[in-house]
Amino acid sequence: MRIADGSHTGELEELAELDFVRLAPDGATERRSDKLQAENALRVYVNGELTMTLVCSPSNIPELVLGRLFTEGMIAGVEDVEEISICEHATRAIVTLHERTADYSRRSSLTVASCCTFNSTLNGYFVIDDELPKVDPKPWDPAWIFQMAALFERDTPVHRTTMGAHSCYLAQNREVLYCCEDLGRHNAFDKVIGRALEDGVDLTTCTVFTSGRIPTDMLVKALRAGVPTLVSKAVPTDVTVRMAREYDLTLICSAHSDSVKVFSDPLGIAQTYATAPAR
Repeated sequence: MRIADGSHTGELEELAELDFVRLAPDGATERRSDKLQAENALRVYVNGELTMTLVCSPSNIPELVLGRLFTEGMIAGVEDVEEISICEHATRAIVTLHERTADYSRRSSLTVASCCTFNSTLNGYFVIDDELPKVDPKPWDPAWIFQMAALFERDTPVHRTTMGAHSCYLAQNREVLYCCEDLGRHNAFDKVIGRALEDGVDLTTCTVFTSGRIPTDMLVKALRAGVPTLVSKAVPTDVTVRMAREYDLTLICSAHSDSVKVFSDPLGIAQTYATAPAR
């Protein structure tokens, strides 16, 4: 797989400073400025067909595209991709897949991510029609989940500055490998998955920790990636919990340094932890 990232040569800024007028209840006014999260509109062309539009932050664009193709079921892995090319303004991504042609019977397909109105898959030309696989659950350590939650609470650079970004960690064997941020939680998730794919990391041994809510589309991303453990500082939906249990995915939500909620635990580790001697 070749990556030609022209956006590295452009003058893209992840933060933009803009002025505003601050009003107080006593009638006081003050002109100030804030650093805000930059917003980028990206069109993704796959084998010449406009396939996705993404509203995202202008960072880790190749990883976002690669991760999105993978978690949306458009590729089975990096071996399907010949090249990803990003223009200097990060507004156009050209993806060439090996030996794949468009199925034009899917032209009417339209899906929209649950949190991002303008993030859409415009067609299903390149979707692989495989059923969602069950994951192979891996042992997890409650102490490590608490440690990772504490690390998450220390914040990440863009969110700390703007309070307007979602964050996502990918960890393996008690080590955080990547941290990515984006306007959207789906994008941040796809960025860490894309980085793992680029580096050949075995996702079936990894944990993803996200700042965002976990509706079904986020869970499906984890299932397609083969990630056995998904952790969020936010909450799931009822359908998400039922799906996690059906597909043997460990799902831990409301994850903070002082408590977590274990909604799906195929290996029964939470119960073992609860019956262990006081620590």
